[in-house]
Amino acid sequence: MASADGPDHVPRYGGFSRFELELEFVQCLANPAYLNYLAQQKILDKPDFVAYLGYLEYFKDPKYSKFLHHPGPTLRALQLLQQERFRTDILNPSLFNYMIMEGLKNAIPANNKD
Repeated sequence: MASADGPDHVPRYGGFSRFELELEFVQCLANPAYLNYLAQQKILDKPDFVAYLGYLEYFKDPKYSKFLHHPGPTLRALQLLQQERFRTDILNPSLFNYMIMEGLKNAIPANNKD
């Protein structure tokens, strides 16, 4: 039997593992409204937060990306957030609306009438 301090012990935060919390958070990044909110609150201006976003790029690895519900938009947002210009431009309503519309287009199956 493994002890609570042994290698089999996974620390829990509010009942969740660190991986579960990071998975939940990184999936929120696929939501343009959430990105806009983070920019409005100046969270995207903080170097420590930007560094954390860089750390979360481990989700690009297939052994982790398989847990993402929407890997395409999630990983693309994570990639874009590494760019200072995007972190500023997400405040622009035109970009915000464009991202919403693109997300909807990709979420709704095309009506192929042949």
